Amino acid sequence: MRSLVLAVAMLATVSSVASAEVRVRLMKGSAIGMASTFDRDGNAPRSTFQKAGPDSALSSVFVASEVAPARIETTRTLLTELNARRSSGTIIVDLPADVLFDFDKAVIRPDAEPALAKAGEVLKSYPTAKVTIGGHTDAKGDDAYNEALSMRRAKAVADRLAGPAGRALAAEGFGEKQPVAPNAHADGSDDPQGRQKNRRVEIRITPDAGD
Repeated sequence: MRSLVLAVAMLATVSSVASAEVRVRLMKGSAIGMASTFDRDGNAPRSTFQKAGPDSALSSVFVASEVAPARIETTRTLLTELNARRSSGTIIVDLPADVLFDFDKAVIRPDAEPALAKAGEVLKSYPTAKVTIGGHTDAKGDDAYNEALSMRRAKAVADRLAGPAGRALAAEGFGEKQPVAPNAHADGSDDPQGRQKNRRVEIRITPDAGD
């Protein structure tokens, strides 16, 4: 008798908790030694899990603990306008060198100011993030010369953005060592569009997730 009471109590509990998910079939006769039978209700809702978006999706680059709530929308808009991307938790903003500098020069052009002003506003949203400025060239010319030119350009941008960032920024020159596009076609001929993409200054922001 005690076993029957326990079986009935367990059946009542399962029925009350999962009534929306399962349909309980009651069996005639003693329930002792009889396997419980549950049929899933075909109309019951199903749980589904979907990825919020690709890892590089702009919405995934924010670290809410660092970006102040009042600046989140502004930061989102600026990163969109700057075509920011994400790589292993780091926010990357590529500024085309052809926009920033004249050919073979490291002096910032006056018409580059709007892009740099947006980048400076972004840095205000990440007051404790690690920020590095990297200069990059295409594969034309001597390696040593390209490294020196990329370093001068990176330092020029780092100096310009130090004020908005509220701190000195590290600058690095990589020359042609880190291309983002081919400098030549598969047949060995020159690829001007690829080389143009490689001539850039990269702003890398690594938010402090522990804040």
